[in-house]
Amino acid sequence: MRRIFDLAGSSIALLAVLIAVTTTPARGQNTSHQRSEKKMQENLVKEVRHQLLLLPYYSVFDNLLFKVEGDKVTLLGQVVRPTLKSDAENAVKSIEGVASVNNQIEVLPVSPMDDQLRRAVYRAIYGDPVLSRYGMSALPSIHIIVKNGNVTLEGVVDSESDKNLANLRASAVPNVFSVTNNLTVGSSDSKK
Repeated sequence: MRRIFDLAGSSIALLAVLIAVTTTPARGQNTSHQRSEKKMQENLVKEVRHQLLLLPYYSVFDNLLFKVEGDKVTLLGQVVRPTLKSDAENAVKSIEGVASVNNQIEVLPVSPMDDQLRRAVYRAIYGDPVLSRYGMSALPSIHIIVKNGNVTLEGVVDSESDKNLANLRASAVPNVFSVTNNLTVGSSDSKK
């Protein structure tokens, strides 16, 4: 009788082990799944960046940023034209793999004074012989955001001295209340 109980106990233990093994995914499968998820996320980030850069009215006076969390994209930044805000949302919505878009892009207030400052800061920065190389591409890497007389510099430069020079040039423009220098030092490939 005792032998039957030992045999029954062993069978139950063996059955429990078999159930656990068949319901738990193998570690290799789990890491493979994580790698494919990460790859899909990277591809989605690249595609969102690509679609935003292709927008026809995206200029040096706009700053488009985004965050990707799973299949949700949050759009951030500032734009001069309200149509660019809606164009950015529509472009990102059309990307395969995007389930929802949270559009938090700020439309800058309409102001003739700010428009004059944008042009003056642009000339001050891109007219400088050292900084002019940043304006050679279709979309210059130093973005000039002007809101109510306050200037914010966004983008990427090659060196700390270029960052400081851009700040100096923007600060020297008459009627600029303040300059916030958010330029980062690094290659242009590392920034959107």
